[in-house]
Amino acid sequence: MPILDMPLDKLRTYEGRNPCPPDIDVFWDESLVEMRALDPEVELAPARFEAPRAECFDLYFTGVGGARVHAKFLRPREAPVGRGHPALLQFHGYGVSSGDWLEKLAWVGQGFCVAALDCRGQNGLSEDTGGIKGPTHSGHIIRGLRDESPTKLLYRSIFLDAAQLARIVMGLPEVDDARVGATGASQGGGLTLACAALEPRVCRAAPVLPFLCDYKRVWEMDQAKDAYLELKTYFKHFDPRHEREEAIFTRLGYIDCQHLARRIRARVLMGVGLMDSICPPSTQFAAFNRITSPKDVLVYPDFGHETLPEMGDRIFRFMLGM
Repeated sequence: MPILDMPLDKLRTYEGRNPCPPDIDVFWDESLVEMRALDPEVELAPARFEAPRAECFDLYFTGVGGARVHAKFLRPREAPVGRGHPALLQFHGYGVSSGDWLEKLAWVGQGFCVAALDCRGQNGLSEDTGGIKGPTHSGHIIRGLRDESPTKLLYRSIFLDAAQLARIVMGLPEVDDARVGATGASQGGGLTLACAALEPRVCRAAPVLPFLCDYKRVWEMDQAKDAYLELKTYFKHFDPRHEREEAIFTRLGYIDCQHLARRIRARVLMGVGLMDSICPPSTQFAAFNRITSPKDVLVYPDFGHETLPEMGDRIFRFMLGM
């Protein structure tokens, strides 16, 4: 079998290379206190898109830093029988948006509410309050890296947006807060891990090809390209001799999903492609191997950073088990 990264037996025990900040738990506990103290000013506005069996809304809330964050929200027209509807949180790939309404209707047809986040600063409707309100497209990993405080890291805000969306959805009267799952691929896979870590009431998590894991391993594999190109760009501009390499990777450790993974309490189903050169499989296993809750991984030996056959069907059946 061709090998891009480590052999599979080593991947199953690999625990990551990126250093972990010693105060990471305090950092995220304090971040969650800040998030929970906000008045989210939730707004549900009927969307222009309509469907016969679904009610569709633009959901807005105020996130950390004052940004108005957007998500698509859909719910079945039929009232839930007994307890509320189960809900699914969806997170999108790097630099795009929450996607079309149509692709969410299959879940609504099976009785789910669906909330799909637009990441701030990317190509959806969420604000980026770092000086502009429009998209910045990329550079989000290193955004805030030169600041004195790690609280300025952009992905801190995005991770908290994911957790805050989960909290808002769980508080809706039509939702059963004990049956909320999360899923996404690439950046969406990383946000699925972060969301489940920061909102432990999420009961099922299905990350696929997760991004935002084990940055130092990416660098050492010479894979700081494509989605991770900004790591190389940062060093070339701001630390060309790597005199601060350890400090920089430690700062990135605050937003490394492998270091958040041990906070997850959800049941986890992950999909990994062993030929993934965008998010190398070792970086994905670094997070998976730190999860202590019930978990399973589906391995696709010949697949890279692409659609994994039958993965969507497996996730559907997985979420039905909530």
